[in-house]
Amino acid sequence: MANSGKAIPTSVVKRLTRYLTEVQALREAEVEWVSSQELAETLGLTSSTVRQDLSHVDFSGISRRGYRIDGLERVLVDVLGVDTTWNTVVVGAGNLGRALALHHEFSHRGFNICGIFDSDPKKVGVKVGRLAVKGMRELPTVVGEQNVQIGIIAVPDDAAQSVGDLLIASGIHGLLNLSLAHIVAPAGVAVTDSRVVASLLELAHAIKYRR
Repeated sequence: MANSGKAIPTSVVKRLTRYLTEVQALREAEVEWVSSQELAETLGLTSSTVRQDLSHVDFSGISRRGYRIDGLERVLVDVLGVDTTWNTVVVGAGNLGRALALHHEFSHRGFNICGIFDSDPKKVGVKVGRLAVKGMRELPTVVGEQNVQIGIIAVPDDAAQSVGDLLIASGIHGLLNLSLAHIVAPAGVAVTDSRVVASLLELAHAIKYRR
């Protein structure tokens, strides 16, 4: 049984995505059951954390057996919203944007990248896999016609807010911000920051002090 509608803490949601990836791998390997201890050992967690996390999705294991893989996968897919296809666009056709548009794992996880955009006239028309880079003026039309729900911002920091504003005005419901800039958005638009450089700085700090 999926979550009844209560908000799940962000830290738990992050771990639920890891559980789903592991459960899908186990299902592909034809494994039928997994225990909280096995999930914990694989993902570097404690078994109590796994049990507490899964209590948020109202899915219980069976004593001495654990969790049935197919049932757990269905519940996680439902709670995380990956049981439907999310049409997505990438703004920024630089190295990062092109890499994202070419990443096959997106479609495998239910995210259909249906457009890549850039303000540089030299990049417009260039093929990126099955897509051709489009100019920014075409963005609102594509978002509307293809019912795009998610926009990925892969532009320099100083352009991130204006790109976010255009995506929001075009009807986007969620933004994945890959820049270091803070994106201001109305309450009805979800924004998630994925900052590679900041994460590397955190990693460098962790390595330094563990030494």
